[in-house]
Amino acid sequence: MYLLIQINYIIQWEALSLNFCALSTAKGMELIMKEKIVAPCGIDCFNCEMFEDNVTKEFQTRLSAMMKIPKEAIRCKGCIDGNICLFLKIQGKSCKTVDCVKKKGVDYCFECDTFPCEYLMPLANGADKFPHNMKLYNLCLMKRIGVDAWSEKAADIRKTYFKKEIVIGEGGSKY
Repeated sequence: MYLLIQINYIIQWEALSLNFCALSTAKGMELIMKEKIVAPCGIDCFNCEMFEDNVTKEFQTRLSAMMKIPKEAIRCKGCIDGNICLFLKIQGKSCKTVDCVKKKGVDYCFECDTFPCEYLMPLANGADKFPHNMKLYNLCLMKRIGVDAWSEKAADIRKTYFKKEIVIGEGGSKY
């Protein structure tokens, strides 16, 4: 049901940070990906450092110690084919957004007649560590330029979100 964008994509790791999903295009190790998995809520799973093609042993060790779970369990498949975000899965929770998308029969939230809804409302708590406040921007951009074109910009969007200092009135405009 969810779109798999079939293209090869090179992602470069920046130094491993405490931001769980702060993969960017800065200098580092290159990873070649065969699929770009995009969650229905607009999260770019293919750029997350927990995504199975990106996860490192160093990250697994650090997160395993923090969350008290086996290292091998830290390998996310993305929100596709019945999978959900690893953080929810570890907690034994379901994703209300994924459940809603399935119920409404759409691939992405922007295709829904009630878009945007409260499942996409940005929250300040954890905004410095998790990419969830990018969802609404990502979805609006996907709707305007298409998922394929958006996916080419996703790493830069993520980098801007986690690295750019906030300046009132500038939003995520370029550095």
